[in-house]
Amino acid sequence: MGATEGSEPARLPFFHQIGVDRQSASSSMKLQQISHNCFAVVPGKNRVGHANSGFIDRGGGVVIDTQSDLSHARRMIELLGTVRTGMPKRVINTHEDGDHVWGNQLFDGAEIIAHRSVPDAMRRVADPRQAQTLLRRVDRLLPRLLLRASHPGVLAFARQLRQDFDFDGIEPTFPATLFDQRLVLDLDDLEVHLIHVGPCHRDGDTVVHVPEERVVFAGDVVFRCCTPVGWAGSYANWLAALDLIIWLDPDAIVPGHGPICGIEGAMEVKAYLEYVREESRRFFDRGLTSLEASKRIELGPYGDWRAPARLYVNVERAYREFRGETEPVLPTGEKTLDAIYTLAKARGMEVEF
Repeated sequence: MGATEGSEPARLPFFHQIGVDRQSASSSMKLQQISHNCFAVVPGKNRVGHANSGFIDRGGGVVIDTQSDLSHARRMIELLGTVRTGMPKRVINTHEDGDHVWGNQLFDGAEIIAHRSVPDAMRRVADPRQAQTLLRRVDRLLPRLLLRASHPGVLAFARQLRQDFDFDGIEPTFPATLFDQRLVLDLDDLEVHLIHVGPCHRDGDTVVHVPEERVVFAGDVVFRCCTPVGWAGSYANWLAALDLIIWLDPDAIVPGHGPICGIEGAMEVKAYLEYVREESRRFFDRGLTSLEASKRIELGPYGDWRAPARLYVNVERAYREFRGETEPVLPTGEKTLDAIYTLAKARGMEVEF
């Protein structure tokens, strides 16, 4: 599937060039073909950090998002080597989070493209040294005991990351080709539209639309079978972005997290956000805190999604809007992680981030 373009000379598959460690990479990661030229790389889990990537096999190859650590990025590259040989010509980062950009360094020489806000945002929220420091704390007895006593949510979060990821060796590699609202790529007569819709989940949120093949790579504007969470922007902006994806009417959506879907995936996220905002308003007006409201909001069909206690972040976001605040909820904030942990324990949920 996905034959190499005949105009390019034969080269060794890219995964041979970068030295894939087959043993350390995620063996459950899968490559799915979703249209003639479009592919999705889907991890075997659906928790924080397990982000999807995409690939468009035209115009020298375009990778969309580059995974959370070097092991997962190398496994992705190995899978892409079954589709095309040689270095992919371009990389698109749909936004600034580490699980979408920390494999950038492996695409040496590729043009890395993102919204204009992404490089500065990466410096704020995707510094791998913070993740490295956190995991070292849980590897040492005294820091681990201190975390358990003072911030059990941070400890649980770090332990979950340690199960799947190793952030050592990551060197931040920033996009150099930046755009404002829209950018159209011509991949050997296949148009690819980059549309900035953020801030929704993050400032740089970009959807990648391949009109001829009716495919949208949605980044973290769409979560599938796991609870969405927003760190920047507003409910109104996120709902408008979902409306745009629905209007584009793709046959296939590659969400930032979770299995491939159609427009029903965007519609479900929209319904969830509308429901949480409405319920949050009801409890806000009654004077409850965001954590108290989170303990009382019925989850209904959304209770089966992974990481349901992320609800707290969405309620807190709604509360901040109701109070007229604009600052995002920080994903690595101790208060946020502890609140998610407390909510999960209070409601008998699995502690999951």
